[in-house]
Amino acid sequence: MNLNRSQFSFYFLLFFFSFTFAQHKKVEKDSVKTEQLEEVIVTGQYAPQSINKSVFEVKVISRAQIEQQAGNNLADVLNQTLNISIIPNASTGKSAVQLFGLDGQYFKILIDNIPVVNDEGLGNNTDLTQINLDDIQQIEIVEGSMGVQYGANAVSGVINIITKKYGRYKWEITPFLQEETVGDEYGLFDKGRHIQSLRVGYKISDKWYTNAMYTRNDFAGFWDNKKGQFHELDDGKRGYLWLPKLQSTTKALLSYRGDNRFRAFYKFEYFDEHIDRFSEQVILNYNASTQTTDPVGNDAIFTSQRFYHHLNFLGKWKTSFNYDISLSYQQQKRNAEIFKYRIKAREKFDIEKFEYESRKVLYSKGNFSNFLENDFFDFQLGYEVNHINGYASSTSGSFDGQNIKRELGSYDFFSSAEIYASDSFSIRPGARLLTSSVFKPQVAMSLSTKYIFANKLEIRGVVGSSPRLPNYTELYTYFVDTNHDVRGNQNIKPEQGISAFLHIKKNLKLTTDNSFKMLSKLSLNYLNVSDRIELSVVSQTPLQFQYINIDSYKTIGAFFNNTMNYKNINAAVGIGFSGESKVLDSRTLHNDDFLYRMQLNVNASYYAKPIGMIFSAYYKYNGATQQFVQRQNQNNETELIKGKQEGYSWLDASLRKDFLDKKIQLTFGVRNLLDITSVNTTATEGGAHSGPASTILLGYGRSYFLKLVYNLNF
Repeated sequence: MNLNRSQFSFYFLLFFFSFTFAQHKKVEKDSVKTEQLEEVIVTGQYAPQSINKSVFEVKVISRAQIEQQAGNNLADVLNQTLNISIIPNASTGKSAVQLFGLDGQYFKILIDNIPVVNDEGLGNNTDLTQINLDDIQQIEIVEGSMGVQYGANAVSGVINIITKKYGRYKWEITPFLQEETVGDEYGLFDKGRHIQSLRVGYKISDKWYTNAMYTRNDFAGFWDNKKGQFHELDDGKRGYLWLPKLQSTTKALLSYRGDNRFRAFYKFEYFDEHIDRFSEQVILNYNASTQTTDPVGNDAIFTSQRFYHHLNFLGKWKTSFNYDISLSYQQQKRNAEIFKYRIKAREKFDIEKFEYESRKVLYSKGNFSNFLENDFFDFQLGYEVNHINGYASSTSGSFDGQNIKRELGSYDFFSSAEIYASDSFSIRPGARLLTSSVFKPQVAMSLSTKYIFANKLEIRGVVGSSPRLPNYTELYTYFVDTNHDVRGNQNIKPEQGISAFLHIKKNLKLTTDNSFKMLSKLSLNYLNVSDRIELSVVSQTPLQFQYINIDSYKTIGAFFNNTMNYKNINAAVGIGFSGESKVLDSRTLHNDDFLYRMQLNVNASYYAKPIGMIFSAYYKYNGATQQFVQRQNQNNETELIKGKQEGYSWLDASLRKDFLDKKIQLTFGVRNLLDITSVNTTATEGGAHSGPASTILLGYGRSYFLKLVYNLNF
């Protein structure tokens, strides 16, 4: 694998620089213009519109921010966002995410308004490192229950990734290289992170546009005090602290812009991921007669492939209503190869290959609006249909040694209305009926309103609901032997989430020439999840556990954000306080008090135009978190104590220099400048056969990156 990696990097590097210098004279004649566009959003809207006109409060992460952070995947970018916590897992190579303290089961990740399939679901439980951002226009985040617009599992919110559909030039050719250290580890081929990408766009005509791109992301793992794959001693140092992974992403687009506002596009994506897992333990196989060893490790390779097809039609039916229809077929399959590895001979044996888990999805969504062509009233009708064919192998969970194959069909119908009582006041009520082939019908409701005062003070209020559907573990777990009795429950019902948000926003112009502007926003929120599914004791004698609807979760919060623009300086400061309450009726002891935490983020950038350089810094403080956990006291009695996970700060910084009229961009940066690796915690509980963890692994230390981009447009 090392040889292929080194060859690919070498030839891509050679091509990149050869192409750059060969085009140098032509580049001097080209120009890349800075395009200033009004911030337009699509998430939760009847049609793309200005963010100021939306009844929802939508956070936008722009393309410029993504480039300044040199973000390649979703985890790189969201790490600095208020209310969002990235949870990396060194043992699996995945990065999960929490929004308002709720994990990835409770919010949806969308690409162009449709949920994206992953190893464990459709839109939920997504591994953020598997979402490539090289063709992204912007990222839109809506917080709070969005069940009417996006269906089940949109309990805490949605993250919608908007991709680029059109180009400004006849040809747009953009290769880039990115090299990163992993902590203080770097090698051209065997250590660090190595990214190569090539994107080609072609404007066929004024109506037709196409592009294609390929990105290769090679993370060589984090060694720390480990010794890698070929370590021969049984001292617990074989392998890596963070698993190495190799990702390849291929994308293609064909789009059409016709008359009468008709738009259409087809997108294709193929994603491939390869993760190596090496056992710490080494079987030495000592031969006394020859006094030699034949060390063997029990290793595994996990590969994931995702196929993504999306066909979209948007336009106006004659002189009547607007329509927006999407059709999609998606598939993600995770395969496992488990084997024994002779370390000295560099060979595998006793190889077993099998499908680990998979999802196949047929999906369609349609929105229909503007039936009345009325400036004061509009309504929307819509449907969302999907059919999921899911598979989980017996090794991916405790399923009584059985492979699980299940089909789920969901058939939703929704409607909402936009009422413009005046130029200042608008309101949008909505409802969705959710039906499926497995669960009883569910209902989601929402009510959104916006009022703009004479002094341009804006107030938005949003109340919404959304159910969360049970997952495979909660439905089908069966782990019963002489020491355990843990069972799923196919009769559990979906959880119910409801949220209320109030946003107060004001634009301020602090100078007469508008050179100093500030946007201030105060947000208040309440979120409640009832009928929480938890593993509960259903019998004391004999001791039995089962997943049932018994617990609840509440969170309240207040967040204050300020965005400032002064000449060539952009800055943002946000601070938030949130409280979480968990009612754990599944335990003999529980405490439903609110436990509070604070978050703070500060972002700043300065554009030194005379020298074509942008300086950027991103800081986030994640305050200490608390959780009630059970412990044994000195009298061997179980008691409830307040555990604590320490707070920590995260700082990223970058410097970007433009050359040749922005045709070449060189970005140097530092991730995790404060060198955070782990934090201490007493807020976790032990497993059935292990004590609680004392530290939580967060990162692999301070890392440096260098990114070189070439924009050839003509």
